[in-house]
Amino acid sequence: MALKHANDETFDSMIGQGLTLVDFWASWCGPCQMFGPIFENVSENELDVNFVKFEIDETNRNTPVKFGIRSIPSVLAFKDGELKEARTGLMDEETLEQWIKELKAA
Repeated sequence: MALKHANDETFDSMIGQGLTLVDFWASWCGPCQMFGPIFENVSENELDVNFVKFEIDETNRNTPVKFGIRSIPSVLAFKDGELKEARTGLMDEETLEQWIKELKAA
């Protein structure tokens, strides 16, 4: 499934159905830049999972505050709109894929 990009206005509608992973990131964040391609690669193999990127910037402050995002990259996992788990920091492909397997099994 192709990556989608969310902002404060579209966020809730993008996490409402199924398993959704949201990558909170910023263009100035080095680890975010390294994680971006990993997140995208995994999205190409996990067709039954929604992958959403949310860039933290001046116009998108409400959603990160709502979920207590204090460090990036942060990935939040939602099932049918309900927050299930959050992970902060750079993950490699294998770690991200394993986490997705755990989320699907839960």
